[in-house]
Amino acid sequence: MKVIQLKRAILPLSLLLSAPVYAYQNGTMMQYFHWYVPNDGTLWTQVETNAPLLSDDGFTALWLPPAYKGTGGGYDVGYGVYDMYDLGEFDQKGSVRTKYGTKDEYISAIQAAHQNNIQIYGDVVFNHRGGADGKSWVDTTKVDWDNRNIELGDKWIEAWVEFNFPARNDTYSSFHWTWYHFDGVDWDDAGQEKAIFKFKGTGKAWDWEVSSEKGNYDYLMYADLDMDHPEVKQELKDWGEWYLNMTGVDGFRMDAVKHIKYQYLQEWIDYLRNKTGKELFTVGEYWNYDVSQLQNFITKTSGSMSLFDAPLHMNFYNASHSGGNYDMRQIMDGTLMKDNPVKAVTLVENHDTQPLQALESTVDWWFKPLAYAFILLREEGYPSVFYADYYGAQYSDNGYDINMVQVPHIQELVSLRKNYAYGTQHSYLDHWDIIGWTREGDTEHPNSMAVIMTDAAGGSKWMYTGHANTSYVDQLGNRSEVVWTDGNGWAEFPVNGGSVSVWVSEN
Repeated sequence: MKVIQLKRAILPLSLLLSAPVYAYQNGTMMQYFHWYVPNDGTLWTQVETNAPLLSDDGFTALWLPPAYKGTGGGYDVGYGVYDMYDLGEFDQKGSVRTKYGTKDEYISAIQAAHQNNIQIYGDVVFNHRGGADGKSWVDTTKVDWDNRNIELGDKWIEAWVEFNFPARNDTYSSFHWTWYHFDGVDWDDAGQEKAIFKFKGTGKAWDWEVSSEKGNYDYLMYADLDMDHPEVKQELKDWGEWYLNMTGVDGFRMDAVKHIKYQYLQEWIDYLRNKTGKELFTVGEYWNYDVSQLQNFITKTSGSMSLFDAPLHMNFYNASHSGGNYDMRQIMDGTLMKDNPVKAVTLVENHDTQPLQALESTVDWWFKPLAYAFILLREEGYPSVFYADYYGAQYSDNGYDINMVQVPHIQELVSLRKNYAYGTQHSYLDHWDIIGWTREGDTEHPNSMAVIMTDAAGGSKWMYTGHANTSYVDQLGNRSEVVWTDGNGWAEFPVNGGSVSVWVSEN
């Protein structure tokens, strides 16, 4: 076994109307799961139990994992969707509960969160369906794995595309999925061939607009939904209404949006907002490190949802693995946090970037306190904290034992955001290694704050706080001295090497 130790500013009215309400009220989201959460069905009860403490800590929203039955039943993380109407209620795929618990436990967890002023965002996977109940013969065209616009020849295949949900027996919905509700699959059961097969027929083609990676990135996995088919479009809207009414969630995290027709995603969320009259904050997962691709999606969907700031995550990753040679002046370059902060959900890590996952790009442990200070204590973006960073996580996979330790000071940083990250921001991202910023506070939060960090040697930075003749103490305890501002509100704030300090006024 190999062991790896891992260690407001005033916004324009037009932006406020399109921003999630919690984002500019210092709200903080937690991704309340990681890929290797134990398969014991207790996550929902944990949410219910921990809701009061999470609220006290400073969390205002939880992104919970997919709550419906996946192809692996009680062991499925939730992204291999089988039945979206089964929230852990029917004996399907080998279990009644999902990996995280039962339907009643899920609803009880949401109610407990609401009682503690925490919103819940449900994880929605629309791109594909898996674990079909039956097969059909389908006329297809095989396409190239690396360029789905290149056709390699026609073939009749036997595809797993019939979804009848016999155990649910049409409870909640009588909709059954069949071959013409999909655009393609990657398995011919008759020929036992693994390839991408695009379905033929009237109106059949890869959906557009989607990401142009691989020529056309409509197809990702399993049986790919046809977002041009009117029955599919209406069924997803019907399910969305049912899900909101059944659970009371406050918004959505949309999976794999670069693989789904952009126009339909906007159509779907606009439909539900109009039906419910609710904000329904929505964040999409468009995993691409080119910020122009993210901006294009936001434009094409008329700003109907936010996106996770994948480029910012990659900047953190690169900085943490550069041995102190990263140019910290560029930490925001090429990010949504810089270019479109109202639509940026900022993050350090998630379930795809954690060790042993498909997009593994784990920010090194020593840099994580700096990264979390950056997303939690600045005015730009809506921060998302990763469960495994907040609580730690131990798991094994593929012959490796992983120990993700709790990020030092992460609880303090969340609390500091809640209590002190307010008012006019002054940025000093002007040094190769040592960067910082200050927040002046506001009427309801009169304390001011100065944040300073470095990826290399320690030092100090001359910064303006807006508060004259005021004493400051490092709330993280990394420095023990008291710093005083001069008569004009300026002071020299120090920081240790490879560290971060958060100086808060004592008045």
